[in-house]
Amino acid sequence: MARRKIGLWLIGAKGGVATSVTVGLVALRKGLAGNFGLVTQLPLFANLDLAQWPDFVIGGHEIRQTTLHDAAMLLASNNHALDSDLIAKCKPDLDKIDKNTRDGTLFNVGNRIEQFATDEVKKRAGKESPRAAIERIQADLKEFVQTNKLDQLIVVNLASTEPPVDEAAIPAKWKDLTKLLDKPKKCSLGASSLYAIATLELGYPFINFTPSLGSAPAAICELAIEKETCHMGHDGKTGETLLKSVLAPMFAARNLQVMSWVGHNIFGNMDGKVLDDPANKKTKVRSKDHLLHQILGYSPQTLVTIEYIESLGDWKTAWDHIHFRGFLGTPMTLQFTWQGCDSLLAAPLVIDLVRLTECAHRRGERGLLTFLASFFKSPLGISENDFVRQFQMLEAWVKKVG
Repeated sequence: MARRKIGLWLIGAKGGVATSVTVGLVALRKGLAGNFGLVTQLPLFANLDLAQWPDFVIGGHEIRQTTLHDAAMLLASNNHALDSDLIAKCKPDLDKIDKNTRDGTLFNVGNRIEQFATDEVKKRAGKESPRAAIERIQADLKEFVQTNKLDQLIVVNLASTEPPVDEAAIPAKWKDLTKLLDKPKKCSLGASSLYAIATLELGYPFINFTPSLGSAPAAICELAIEKETCHMGHDGKTGETLLKSVLAPMFAARNLQVMSWVGHNIFGNMDGKVLDDPANKKTKVRSKDHLLHQILGYSPQTLVTIEYIESLGDWKTAWDHIHFRGFLGTPMTLQFTWQGCDSLLAAPLVIDLVRLTECAHRRGERGLLTFLASFFKSPLGISENDFVRQFQMLEAWVKKVG
């Protein structure tokens, strides 16, 4: 039986996560890597007709000037995240995928992200309205689909975190929001939302793996339903927040009062450089710090810090201090240290999300894919943040469609 050809379009195509996704898929296709970290390789998903490694064709948007090989070697040499021998075996494929990269947009991404863009991308940014950017993005997506004769296209936002947006200023109806797309000064949307609109208007699924706004506004959710497609986000749950979503339910179940929860995060990759800007950092901290109230039912004192330490590269370290009250009011403490390679924690989850989203769309799922909540820090359309309960939602969906 002929396999489907699935396009995977990555926003931030040469960033650490996107590069790891691309190297990972090439390595999996060549039989050079195992499936550790891939949720969809668990026995639970064996009966689903999920896309296989040879089914994917990769492209993307990028604002910087580099190659996938160079980006991968940077992860190998500076961060010891990827193996240089593996990259060498993947290089011919990476060079071919480079040809599928197009210039992205800088609309409302903030000064810190703009600094990394090429002169050509910066020059265009000053002349392009939101609607013009959307139409250019759509032209790139259409060309990619037609050239590669794709059966489906999934767009994933892996770009750097944008500054927060005043969501109250965004119209709740698509017919009202679309009027602002020709008025740059009145449109507060960031690039992540323009990518979402471009994708959903064409009827393709969109995944926002970043803390940026993306497809979250009600008007864009309405667009997805109107175009009979699906989307989900946002902010992939890979490290410290994953542990929060597992440990907080334990405190609640044992009736142990959490008095304070402090988390310090340090890392030195491109994402860290961007988050070193207070405006961009605000978006990320808000995403990491919201779940405790929902799980515990009350709000302990919290503090989340994110600091850029260049020497750490892609290796993120988080120290958490949890001060809780036990029997007879006795204060007690739990501390943990989490250290992991940021890009390699995220990359397999991106692949999982793409496989599950493609399967869901093919089976008729439309709108928000809330059963994917366990993959996100701030899952859209659902308030549940307990990881076990979130994963049970995924299990229930698999049983229903499998």
